[in-house]
Amino acid sequence: MTVKGALFDFSGTLLRIEPTEVWLRAVLDEVGIDVTADDFALYVRQLEAAGALPGGAPPQQIPSRLADLWATRDQSTERHRAAYTGLARQVALPDERLYDALYDRHMTPAAWHPYPDAAEVLGELRRRGVGVAVVSNIGWDLRPVFRAHGLDTWVDAYVLSYEHGIQKPDPRLFRAACEALGHDPKDVLMVGDDRRADGGAAELGCAVHFVDHLPAGERPSGLRPVLELVG
Repeated sequence: MTVKGALFDFSGTLLRIEPTEVWLRAVLDEVGIDVTADDFALYVRQLEAAGALPGGAPPQQIPSRLADLWATRDQSTERHRAAYTGLARQVALPDERLYDALYDRHMTPAAWHPYPDAAEVLGELRRRGVGVAVVSNIGWDLRPVFRAHGLDTWVDAYVLSYEHGIQKPDPRLFRAACEALGHDPKDVLMVGDDRRADGGAAELGCAVHFVDHLPAGERPSGLRPVLELVG
């Protein structure tokens, strides 16, 4: 196989969201709310169990009232916000403003950390003439995050679920990415961390390579095997 294009997932593949405790602390400071150490630890545990941080731990249980919304959360900005703020509202936080503030925080570049080898791998793909597209199930525009972290210069196209109204593993999203790069799917490699969602690219004939969804500091070289696969 000659790889002419590479598709990358966003969260858990190229970048990783900040830990829940950092996320919550940043928002409490921004809103100007003080809580005790015990309450802070409790809120962190409850938010993690609820799955309230996009890109963080998945919900331990999805309330029945949110089930349909959760299943299609990445198809629009409205559904994405409603799903995650709905999960967060299971936690009795001390101020109503915190729910939207937490959601807003996760969309900021400061909340995301590139994996240590992300820039190296994307830059080398560009040097080799391999086109790169980011294919993400998401409800907001992640381009500013890539620009802020200096990764945008190596990305040729962004194919985001909320902009197309469809989400992975629907092969139509991967097809749109291949078309954006101008390559046949059989000449394209998909790189992601979710075997179900990202594995949908195989239906088109794309090769698929999976990485581990780990904190950024715990996966210093997980993307480098991509360069061996590209050849």
